[in-house]
Amino acid sequence: MFAPALATISLFSGVGLCKLYENVADLPSLHYDFVVVGGGAGGNTVANRLTEDPKISVLVLEAGPSNAGVLDAQIPFLSNDFGNAAGPYSWNYTTTPQAGAAGHVFNYLQGHLLGGSSSHNGMAYTRGAAADFDRYAKLTGDDGWSWNKIFPYFLKASENHDTAGQFNPAVHGTKGAISVSISGYSWSDFEQRVIQTTKELPDDFPFNLDMNSGKPLGIGWLQYTIGNGERSSSATGYLKPKVIQRPNLDVLLHAQVSKLINFTRTGSPGPPGTPTFGGVEFRQGTSMFAARASKEIILSAGTIGTPRILLNSGVGDRNALQALGIQTMVDLPSVGKNASDHPYTGLTWTVNSNQTADSLYQNATVFNEALAQWNKSRTGPLVDSDPGTHAGWLRLSPDSPAFAVHADPSPGPDAPHFEILFQPSGLGAPGNSISLAMAMISPVSRGSVSLSSNDPFAPPLVDPGLFANEFDALALAEGTDLLFKFLSAPAWNHDGYLGAPVVDLTTMTPAERVDFVRSHAGPGYHIVGTAGMSPNGAQYGVVDPDLRVKGIAGLRVIDASVLPIVPAGHTQAATYVVAERGADLIKQTWE
Repeated sequence: MFAPALATISLFSGVGLCKLYENVADLPSLHYDFVVVGGGAGGNTVANRLTEDPKISVLVLEAGPSNAGVLDAQIPFLSNDFGNAAGPYSWNYTTTPQAGAAGHVFNYLQGHLLGGSSSHNGMAYTRGAAADFDRYAKLTGDDGWSWNKIFPYFLKASENHDTAGQFNPAVHGTKGAISVSISGYSWSDFEQRVIQTTKELPDDFPFNLDMNSGKPLGIGWLQYTIGNGERSSSATGYLKPKVIQRPNLDVLLHAQVSKLINFTRTGSPGPPGTPTFGGVEFRQGTSMFAARASKEIILSAGTIGTPRILLNSGVGDRNALQALGIQTMVDLPSVGKNASDHPYTGLTWTVNSNQTADSLYQNATVFNEALAQWNKSRTGPLVDSDPGTHAGWLRLSPDSPAFAVHADPSPGPDAPHFEILFQPSGLGAPGNSISLAMAMISPVSRGSVSLSSNDPFAPPLVDPGLFANEFDALALAEGTDLLFKFLSAPAWNHDGYLGAPVVDLTTMTPAERVDFVRSHAGPGYHIVGTAGMSPNGAQYGVVDPDLRVKGIAGLRVIDASVLPIVPAGHTQAATYVVAERGADLIKQTWE
């Protein structure tokens, strides 16, 4: 890519700076009603909603810097380079060696700036299947997590920019904080072939007008958290200037929380003797500070950061904590366990066309012209993420050999096993190409997040457990047949458009294809489950259905870590609705 890495611009946009504090000494107080740990999708949503009540005071502690002025976080097309580049805007995590993925160690980069991963991700907006949320309701014993009950929160969180015939306005909001849109720049030749295939092979690849209706199966236009040619994040959406200027909301940057402190046995609210934490310890620069919460502490540090803080606070598996010399405050063995993620692989085909995005990767003049257009008018090819124009959601065949290894892990017949992303570029391959990326989105495999030492600032051990269960590798290898079948349609072949695949999996044996998948797949950065919900009173899980940490008063988790199973979709949409409902649950408690 020809853009300067991690570039900044002088004109700040999206977030007003007057209530964003760079230095703890400038805060008016270190005592608030609520302390929110993490300024990402979960934390910023909660902070916005709680401070709608002017009598409630909220402090958000964000470990990273501001998103304002970070050009790579603002221009959608730069998301791929930005999300995969180590540096000050990423936590720079790496995974443990993944035995199921040929022993590879992967960068597991998550956003380290205001907005969290919503300022750092690929921006795909996919809600998953209705059956995902109905399963959450069943697993938690709380009908409030069912699709019908959670659906209004999807409408509340987002607004969709109307594009006739490319999505269904009836299933989208109009006044939400987060902008959602389909591709803003047309790669018409490629797009027409994708849609034409749904007409030529409708039994295998039916057209779906809107994959966010709760029934995603089929092929449709991919939606993104992009508005007016720019990334729409929790920072730009939920912390708009009129919100950040509220006198009852303060946001402190460069404040990394190490652990919860002021542990007592007289929690409120809660039965007498219930354990509680009264505040959080955090580092800014080389100094340590403490912030106090008189009502609740909200952990929104993400699926890796939240269990890290809990474990460093002595909340977790007693045996694991003792082994590291950490005093156990609450024995909660599920903390950091049950992690699940989507493994992705991808294939590339050459094409006899110059109408691809490859020139943006390969020609500095073309890229700079596009950058100039974006700077001038927020139009042109840089207004899309990477770009991907469509997505497909498909299932394994009912007689798949993979089902001999494990029963169907999807939540129901209307939920997919696979996602396909259709991209009119080779993502850096020479010449002109197209790419089809595929994910196994109903994985059986589970991993974990654990501590590497008793240093609260040491990087944790991140194990997404890729292909730990054979089912996932078998299923994804079988799923690659769908990629070749899709491109077998006349739409791709009648005029010599489609060239050869860079790797032809059709010449491989089933065992060779499984080996290929294990060697050429990586994480989807959609990890969930490390502080999973379970029913009230259950001896497993980390939070109750109201998102309170089990056995502790005044402490909740509101981020993607509470989802007990990864949904059939990119996880930011689900995180926003968890936070919207979580904020309402908090309000109900303190009314």
